[in-house]
Amino acid sequence: MLRAEIIAQCLAMNEAGLNHGVSGNISARCGDRMLITPSGTDYTKMTREMIASIDLGDPEGAFEGPLKPSSEWRFHHAIMAARSDVNSIVHAHPIYCTALAMARKPIPAAHYMVAIFGGADVRCSGYATFGTKALSDEALAALDGRTACLLANHGMIALGATLDQAMWRATELEVLAHQYCVSLTIGGPVILDDAAIDETLVEIATYGKQDV
Repeated sequence: MLRAEIIAQCLAMNEAGLNHGVSGNISARCGDRMLITPSGTDYTKMTREMIASIDLGDPEGAFEGPLKPSSEWRFHHAIMAARSDVNSIVHAHPIYCTALAMARKPIPAAHYMVAIFGGADVRCSGYATFGTKALSDEALAALDGRTACLLANHGMIALGATLDQAMWRATELEVLAHQYCVSLTIGGPVILDDAAIDETLVEIATYGKQDV
């Protein structure tokens, strides 16, 4: 069932324009293992048997499955190993998130919805080559106290307690990135102060819980 849900979310991710081709990847916790999409595989042709399984206790990433796991398995693995609150991860290259990541611009508190990611901003990580431990380290640092981040010159990561929640956050992040990019073209946004975000964090603690 979980494998089928991963494939369904991959298809939804591309249909929604959050990702293009085979560049994104999705993972989900399954007991003491992590299920993750295989490397370079067309989502429309992906089957449940193709999903790779990795022991979360094995830092070397030994996997089970007929295909190699995504080249980004390391940061998926590191995030799940470090954070018990995370059961699913969406990584993609949506247009506006990636544009900001290319400029290495974090998303500030330009809209109250930034609070759904855990604080007053969505950070942009430092740069590291894709698929490396260095990128995992950068991602973990950018995600400290957050449920999403931008990856410098790369894309974005969204976390969730469920696949639905991770995809919801990925979608909201791209909307927020789009709005921020547009605001920059008309003089830039007015940034909400810490008190406004703190108040929003209290109110948003149960936001959408009945759906995700």
